[in-house]
Amino acid sequence: MLVLNCSMKLQMLEKMPRWSFPESLKVYGAVVNINPFRKEVVVISWPDFKAVITRLQRENKKDDLDHYTNAHAALYKLIQAYQELLENTNAINWGQFFQIQRLQDGICEISRTVALSKQVDVKTPSFQMVIHADADMLPDITLQMDPKLTLAYLDISHASLLSKTWSRGGNPRCQKYLANLISCFPSVCLDDGGYPLSWSLTDQFAAMTHGYTLPEHQRKGYSRLVATTLAKKLHSCGSPAQGNVLETNIPSITLLTSTNAQFLPCSFFSDSFFSQISLIAKPHKPLHSDQLLCTAGALWMEFNNLGEIRNHILCKPKIEGINCS
Repeated sequence: MLVLNCSMKLQMLEKMPRWSFPESLKVYGAVVNINPFRKEVVVISWPDFKAVITRLQRENKKDDLDHYTNAHAALYKLIQAYQELLENTNAINWGQFFQIQRLQDGICEISRTVALSKQVDVKTPSFQMVIHADADMLPDITLQMDPKLTLAYLDISHASLLSKTWSRGGNPRCQKYLANLISCFPSVCLDDGGYPLSWSLTDQFAAMTHGYTLPEHQRKGYSRLVATTLAKKLHSCGSPAQGNVLETNIPSITLLTSTNAQFLPCSFFSDSFFSQISLIAKPHKPLHSDQLLCTAGALWMEFNNLGEIRNHILCKPKIEGINCS
C-alpha cells in the first residue's frame, strides 16, 4: 500500500481516471477536491495502480461517528487488489462510521464480505446515473418571478436550514458538514433578501447534492432554474455534468428529463458502513442511513479547476448573466 502525497503524482492520478469515465468519476472528483477536504490517496502499486481508495488524511483529527465526512471513493483495475486494500492494510478505519462511493461492479460484494468479517453492518442504496455531456443541451430557463428574488450563493449561515430540510440531516454533524461544503465548494440558491428558497450545492466528490425547494415555493420551476444554473456554471470550466437518481424518485427523473439529461447504463452505489464496535464504545442518537438521495433539482457534477470556481463564488454575492424576469 502506498499513500500518494506528492503533488506531481496527484496531478498524474487526476488525469488517469478520465480514461475510464464514467466508472471513475467518484475518484476523479475526490482527487480534484483533495485539498479543501484534506484528503489523501491510497493505492496498490504506482504508477500502474491496481486499486485506489481516497480517504481523509490520517493526521487530521476526525469524528469517528461522522459518516458524512468520513467518505471514501474507490476504483480498481484488478478487483483482487481492491480486496487486498480492505483486508490486509490500514487503508480503512473500520472503527468508524463511513461510506465508500463507487460505480464499478464487484466492489459491493467484496466490501460486504470484508465488513462481515469485521462485524460491520453495511447499507447500499443504488442510483441510476445521468449525464449532461454537452452544456449547449442545457435549457435556457426564463421565469416570471418577484424582482426581489435573485440567484446567489449559499452562505454558511444557511447550514441550519439545509440540515433541517435534508433527508440525511437534522443533526449537528450534518449541519457542520453542510457548512464545510458551502465554504469550500460551489453552490447556487434562489435568494429572497438573504433567505434561500431553493438551492443546490456541491459535495466533496465534486457532485451536486441536496437540491431542494421549500414546500411553499415548489412547482414554480425554481429547482429546475437552480440546478441548470449550477450545471452551466460548472460546465463553463470545461467539465461534463453528471448525476444520480433513485429509480423510484419520479420528480427527479421528470426534472432531469426536462433538462435533456442522458440516462447511462451504469449505476452509482454508496456503501455505508456502521461499526458495531463504535456503537458499543460511543453511545449516540440513531443516525440516518447514509443514502445520497437526489431530491428534485439535484444534479451531481464533476469539474476541473476548483480553486478558480470557489474564489469566484466566494467573491460574488449575486450570479450574473441569468434571465430571471
